[in-house]
Amino acid sequence: MLNVRTYPLGPIQTNCYIIHYNEGGCLVIDPGEEGNRIIAEIEKMKRKPLAILLTHAHFDHIGAVDQVRNHFSIPVYVHKKEKDWLGNPDLNGSSKYPGLPLVQNGSADKFLSEGQLTIGPFDFEVRHTPGHSPGSVSFIFTDAQVAIVGDTLFRQSIGRTDLPGGNTNTLLNSIHNKILSLDDEFIVYPGHGPSTTPGEEKDHNPFLNGF
Repeated sequence: MLNVRTYPLGPIQTNCYIIHYNEGGCLVIDPGEEGNRIIAEIEKMKRKPLAILLTHAHFDHIGAVDQVRNHFSIPVYVHKKEKDWLGNPDLNGSSKYPGLPLVQNGSADKFLSEGQLTIGPFDFEVRHTPGHSPGSVSFIFTDAQVAIVGDTLFRQSIGRTDLPGGNTNTLLNSIHNKILSLDDEFIVYPGHGPSTTPGEEKDHNPFLNGF
């Protein structure tokens, strides 16, 4: 059984996910802030983290990347289209918000592309879901009927497209072809807010009506 733990972190309450099976290691997805809390949670769980996966490289999803990576000596994965974003505040957006710290991490260790990926006991699909950002991806755990989709789709909403590289038509196509094509009962875990399902969004998401 795949266990998904959700931690809303930082000033924008970005969802960080720690996922694991009943035994073995864990994966950390989008450590956006509060690195000490993430580290403490993993150590309390007595799990060995295997990797950090990023749905995309906006600042609120990557703020604690280096702290967690360096503490556990684990690799960071991001889509190749955002390979330069981790250390560039102008690309990751942190330079656009006065009062928030600039986010500057080291480079990613590995680059994601669409297809199957295996890390330890985790065998999942990477789907390229651009629109919110050019390198946005979703992680699909078919056997568990779980999808972690970043800021592509929210409960009764969709990701913003007014940031660099964003495009509304591209986003809607990603949602329709890559997320709503999943079984209606999949649990969809977004970058902010509560989980949902494809079935719920088909019926109740006003941004998708008529698409």
